[in-house]
Amino acid sequence: MANDREAALVSSDLPEIVRRVRERTPARLLVGRAGAAYRTATQLELRAAHAAARDAVRSELVVARDFGTALLQRWAPVESHTRAIDKHQYLLRPDLGRRFDGGSLDAIRSHCPSGCDLQIAIGDGLSVAAVAAQVPALLPLLYEGAKQRNWTVGRAIVIHHCRVGILNEIGDLLGPRVAVLLIGERPGLATAESLSAYFAHRPKTNHTDADRHVISNIHARGLHPQLAASRILDLAARLMNTLPSSL
Repeated sequence: MANDREAALVSSDLPEIVRRVRERTPARLLVGRAGAAYRTATQLELRAAHAAARDAVRSELVVARDFGTALLQRWAPVESHTRAIDKHQYLLRPDLGRRFDGGSLDAIRSHCPSGCDLQIAIGDGLSVAAVAAQVPALLPLLYEGAKQRNWTVGRAIVIHHCRVGILNEIGDLLGPRVAVLLIGERPGLATAESLSAYFAHRPKTNHTDADRHVISNIHARGLHPQLAASRILDLAARLMNTLPSSL
């Protein structure tokens, strides 16, 4: 109740120009203060956002819980792991998150077709919350849009303890024209549910970040799934049609 009263006070005592600025961004601008400190409501919001960010980084992806039965039954993604054995090691050793473990290599070779136009992978990255919030809406849109373009699409791969560099190994294993990795972004204090889509055109072992493209800020206050899917498919089409295969 006290927080509601304080929120009303914060809103009512702001000039119109300040309210209009704050409506245009999720950033905590011109939030006011009590003495030399933030107001209580702002302090509580910051603490809650920080806790959500920590949880997003440390949480483990549970496919059945985070994606739901309907998505798993329809798309049947192949579940895989990198060489990082847990989240702690993943955070300390980024290199281990760029390579599949032995069992995952065998599973991908056995269950995923090679040479497709588009290969979609889903990595937990630094925010499981982002993957759980955005992928269930985004993945069907990508498959449907690819079908409308008459592309061949590989079986989706879900990757635990994943880093962006895993795209290189996907290229070595499956040789797609374009590989797209949907991965949780490092959470901030504005949102812990922001997803990125990283692209690689015919990814190879020696590719670096300079060889990749990215569409970021896929979340409720950024790119909504419908617009994100359209941009992802459009960029994938440009990579397939305009870049030479030798790149």
